Amino acid sequence: MSGILSFSSIVLPDWCSTSRRGVRMAAAHTTHAGLSFEAMAIKPPSHPTYDLNGIIKLALAEDAGNRGDVTCMATIPVDMEVEACFLAKEDGIIAGIALAEMVFQEVDPSLKVEWSRKDGDYVCKGLQFGKVYGRAHSIVVAERIALNFMQRMSGIATLTKAMADAAYPAYILETRKTAPGLRLVDKWAVLIGGGRNHRLGLFDMVLIKDNHISIAGGISNALRSVDQYLERENLQMEVEVETRTLVEVKEVLQYASQMKTSLTRIMLDNMVIPLPNGDVDMSMLKEAVELINGKFETEASGNVTLKTVHKIGQTGVTYISSGALTHSVTALDISLKIDTELALEVGRRTKRA
Repeated sequence: MSGILSFSSIVLPDWCSTSRRGVRMAAAHTTHAGLSFEAMAIKPPSHPTYDLNGIIKLALAEDAGNRGDVTCMATIPVDMEVEACFLAKEDGIIAGIALAEMVFQEVDPSLKVEWSRKDGDYVCKGLQFGKVYGRAHSIVVAERIALNFMQRMSGIATLTKAMADAAYPAYILETRKTAPGLRLVDKWAVLIGGGRNHRLGLFDMVLIKDNHISIAGGISNALRSVDQYLERENLQMEVEVETRTLVEVKEVLQYASQMKTSLTRIMLDNMVIPLPNGDVDMSMLKEAVELINGKFETEASGNVTLKTVHKIGQTGVTYISSGALTHSVTALDISLKIDTELALEVGRRTKRA
């Protein structure tokens, strides 16, 4: 088959080797087997410690166990080469293309991947949007891991795109409600879908939430402690405080009017009130936004859905955050098929292509 390369057998221990250099996301110019983050359509968020290559290795090792792919070894000649096609089985926003390419390169650097779409592009059901060429063993071993990342990321990106469009002129944010170990991957998918990132973790932003306020003995005490800490440690970073009532909003504003503060954003939590008829009452949220009057960024949180996000976005809030973007993701159906014609025939029969 034209375009197919030959290469030596892949050895299982190489997938899990700790001697290979990890990809540290804090360096935007970092490359992986010729893949540059600078060249990506949408780069992953910068993180000081997250090892994306390590996550890929862990996923491959989890799949391989202590024997490797016994089905491949039993059924596929070691020197067989094939071409496999990526097939969208649903409409949506594709995400994870760059990460999938990293998976294939980790399993076998000689594999060749070609794409007709890039991260963030719309794909329709039945579209063939990419190909991978090379040794069948390597392709099949990498297949499920690559698809697992792509399907989850595409599901997040698809929902994010819908939410971001509906939220305008407000910006849509995710939260820290991400799959353990996949924080950066989930937040990368949000960027691909047209959203913005909230804080990446506990280290890059001060977010004073209800439990902090309760322990500190009140919202003013919590704000004062944060301002003193940042000054003492000579730190400059964004500071957000969660408010749940208009009384708390007024207390924050009073504190800020009397004290020098690092506060940058006020979260307006659960001020979107569901009504028995399925609608929502926005009056409390609107009043809070009017009270703040542009002195600080505002973030609406709670009861954010595709049905409510447009109304929330019209209240004047700066941001709308939704944990559902990542904690309740529905994966986008994508497959990788060697016999594409048969896959399409089966897909048409089951209404999935």
